[in-house]
Amino acid sequence: MSYPAGPPQPPSCPGGSPPGAGPVGCVRHPDRPTGLRCTRCERPACPDCLREASVGHQCVDCVAEGNRGARRGVTIAGAEPGTRPIVVPVLIALNVVVFAWTVLQAGSLGANVRASLFREWALVPGLVADGECWRVLTSGFLHIGPLHLVFNMMALWIIGRDIEIVLGRGRFLAVYLVALLGGSAAVMLFYPPDARVAGASGAVFGLMGGLAVVLRRLKVPAGQVLGLIAVNVVISIVLPGVSLIGHLGGLVVGAVATAALVYAPARNRPRYQVGALVGLTVLLSAVIVLSVGGLG
Repeated sequence: MSYPAGPPQPPSCPGGSPPGAGPVGCVRHPDRPTGLRCTRCERPACPDCLREASVGHQCVDCVAEGNRGARRGVTIAGAEPGTRPIVVPVLIALNVVVFAWTVLQAGSLGANVRASLFREWALVPGLVADGECWRVLTSGFLHIGPLHLVFNMMALWIIGRDIEIVLGRGRFLAVYLVALLGGSAAVMLFYPPDARVAGASGAVFGLMGGLAVVLRRLKVPAGQVLGLIAVNVVISIVLPGVSLIGHLGGLVVGAVATAALVYAPARNRPRYQVGALVGLTVLLSAVIVLSVGGLG
C-alpha cells in the first residue's frame, strides 16, 4: 500500500534560510539582518564583517584563517621583512654612554684616554696573555676623543640600519660581535705585547664588508661600497695611530660571517647559520689562544 507524498519541500540553502525568506542575521551580529554572504563559507555576514577578496567578499573569520595559513616572505638571510632597526641605536647609545663615562673619569673631553676604564678595557695583547681576555671585546666600546666616536657612530648608523633589516636583529648583532672579535684577533696576532688599541672600527669595517656581500647576493652593483672600503683603508694607512690590521681583520671576518648567513641554503637555514657563526667564533678564539702562546 502506498501513501500520497506530501507537498514538495524547497531545496536547502547552506547556512541560512530557504529561497524567498527574508534577510537573516549576520553570523557575528545576529541583530543585523543581511542579504550578503561570505563567498568562502557562505555564512550570512553584514557589510562590516566582509572583506574584499580576489573573488567576491570573505568574512573576517575566513580572512583571519587564510592569513594564518599563508606563508610569510623572508629576506635573503631568513629574517622577517620590514622590522625596525633596534640593535643599531642600542649599540650607538652604549658606545656614547661608555665614552661619556671615560670623559667623566678623565675630567677631559679630548684626553679621555686617561680614564681608568681605558686601563681596564683597552686591548693590550700582553695583558690578554696574562688572562685579561675580556679586553678583546670591551676594547670595541672605547673611543679616543669625540671625533673617533662621531665617525664610527655615523658609519654604524648609516651602514648598520640596512644590514640589520636584511639580516634580522639577532644575526646582525652576531655579525657585529664576530667582526669585532676578528679585528681583535688580528691585533693579537700581529701587534707587539705593549700595543694599546681601542675603538669600534673593526666591527664597523666588518659591516662594510657585510654590506658588500649583501649587495653581491642581491645582484646589486656594489661599486660605491667597495669605493668606501678602499677610501677607509687608505685613511687607515695614511693617518698615524690608526689600527690598519684591526680594520682589515674586522673587514674580512664581517664579510665571511655575512656570506655564511645570506648564502645558507633555505632548507635548515638556521642550523647552517648558527653552525657557521659558532665555527667562526671558535676559529677566532683559537687564533687568539695561539697568539697568546706566541707572546709568552
